[in-house]
Amino acid sequence: MMDINIEQIRQDFPILNETVHGKPLAYFDNAATTHKPKAVIDAVSEVYQKYNSNIHRGVHHLSNVCTQAHENARKTVQNFINADHSHEIIFTRGTTESINLLAHAFGETFLQAGDEVLVSQLEHHSNIVPWQLLEKRKGIKLKYIPINQAGELVIDKLDELLTSKTKLVAIAHISNALGTINPIKAIIDKAHSKDIPVMIDGAQAIQHTKVDVKALDCDFYVFSGHKLYAPTGIGVLYGKEEWLNMMEPYQGGGEMIKTVSFEGTTFNELPFKFEAGTPDFSGSVGLAAAIDYVNNIGLDKIAHYEHELLSYATKRLAEIPNIRFFGTAKEKTSVISFLIGDIHPFDIGTMLDKLGIAVRTGHHCAQPLMQYYGIPGTIRASFAIYNTMDEIDKLVDGTKRVAQLFG
Repeated sequence: MMDINIEQIRQDFPILNETVHGKPLAYFDNAATTHKPKAVIDAVSEVYQKYNSNIHRGVHHLSNVCTQAHENARKTVQNFINADHSHEIIFTRGTTESINLLAHAFGETFLQAGDEVLVSQLEHHSNIVPWQLLEKRKGIKLKYIPINQAGELVIDKLDELLTSKTKLVAIAHISNALGTINPIKAIIDKAHSKDIPVMIDGAQAIQHTKVDVKALDCDFYVFSGHKLYAPTGIGVLYGKEEWLNMMEPYQGGGEMIKTVSFEGTTFNELPFKFEAGTPDFSGSVGLAAAIDYVNNIGLDKIAHYEHELLSYATKRLAEIPNIRFFGTAKEKTSVISFLIGDIHPFDIGTMLDKLGIAVRTGHHCAQPLMQYYGIPGTIRASFAIYNTMDEIDKLVDGTKRVAQLFG
């Protein structure tokens, strides 16, 4: 194990002191949302206690302080993902809004009937439905890269799927349901060889691995704060400057304009063109605090420890009779999806909750993936930096007990 003090890290997360049904909380629903360290909670609290004020338009002290904190947060994100410019960082409400923004702005600006957008069979609904809405609105066609039984993309299909009609590839960095790490650099390079731009959905990657948008050379990268130990309701759309400048705004209102008259409107410069209305400045400050927190630990150390958790949990869960794992890719991160015999995942999840163990059950907003496997859903255990081997033992022992109850 790398030099990392898990007990000390756990003390940073107040919610881990809570009990559930009289039992200590063992939280394995981190792919849905992570808990927040005190440093993040304090940073958000400080905004409201010390300098809460609407930003950018004020001339008074509080507005200036709040504006500076918000824009410093934008620079923190820029440095975190190694973007060229801070104005390439667009703040949104999360990954879902980032993808909807792109589907609308990119779609209205560049796409015509008959054009194609390529996704994968692993996608979260938030990277399927916005493109389907565009399909209805403009007559584009949505296509997907298939997967194999291990939950890996069938990359051999890429050459035939990337055609002259393909105008965008939009693909997950890591599968939320299976933990599969997709070969996004290879996909980006292949798409770019045919002058096709690429958007990467990094909702499940940003907290587990170092993201360098320049090294990847992706055209767009999106993620949510709340899966990165930051508050809910804040997210990011990174876009290369040249694309963002060409795209039409997604929403209209205050902040995103230069001038407005009844004869017409001129739009603001980047990034404000895509940030209509009062921004979530407390969320951006919280996101910056979360990034600082992760950086202080070290993403390499986090990734190494989470891989140990994944390996240990996979080995221990394999002891359970009749268990079936879904997502056995060679390259994967700290997510395990499984079923036990014919027991419904909801039943196991509900019983585990009585033992203080939180897992996610269901289709994980990836119904096309579940249809591929012919199942209604899975039990998903997903790990974060504050999880322990002892908690995994509780998960395994609890799951064994529940399985025995169902015979």
